Amino acid sequence: MASKFTTPEQYLASLPEERRRDLAAVRDVIRANLDKGIEEGIQYNMIGYYVPHEVYPAGYHCDPKQPLPFAGLGATKSHLSLYFFGLYCSPAERERFQAEWKKTGKKLDMGAACIRFKRLEDAALDVIAGAVRRLKLKPFLSYYEQVRPENKKPGAPSKKASSQSKGSKAAAKPGAAAGGKRSSKPSTRRSAAKPSAAKPAAKRPRKRA
Repeated sequence: MASKFTTPEQYLASLPEERRRDLAAVRDVIRANLDKGIEEGIQYNMIGYYVPHEVYPAGYHCDPKQPLPFAGLGATKSHLSLYFFGLYCSPAERERFQAEWKKTGKKLDMGAACIRFKRLEDAALDVIAGAVRRLKLKPFLSYYEQVRPENKKPGAPSKKASSQSKGSKAAAKPGAAAGGKRSSKPSTRRSAAKPSAAKPAAKRPRKRA
């Protein structure tokens, strides 16, 4: 789906004045703390922050044509949204983010990676700034590589485990240790009779009448 916006400024201009002011304030916080190499533009029909293909050629695994998302800002009639994919990739950073937000006393409405708030006053801007500042480009890419589906398939045995499993099955088969299958039929072969070592008895001479 093509976006009807080509710049963040166009997106902001489409919003009502209050929504535009609040979202612009969050945008300023993100831009002031964003690491070099992460760019701002329009992604998924909202203001997006992403790693361009020039830096990360593989792109987003859900749609490789899209650059790898880092964060996104959007607005609806009911609330503002900060889609923080960087937090989704790093559980430790997500836990820290939640703990620091809680300390502010402000209510946190957060899903796996989406923070929702109705007004600017409901957002903990210092917490957002700290999280963006800590999530540098290289660590973020490292987190993403670890959770990327192609690189992490739950339940899939490793090659080493697979070979060990095959070896265990072979050892469990009767006769495997001897290098072949053991027949269940009795053997019809007879061992060759060994010649007797005893000498034959000497014949006694007959007595003449």
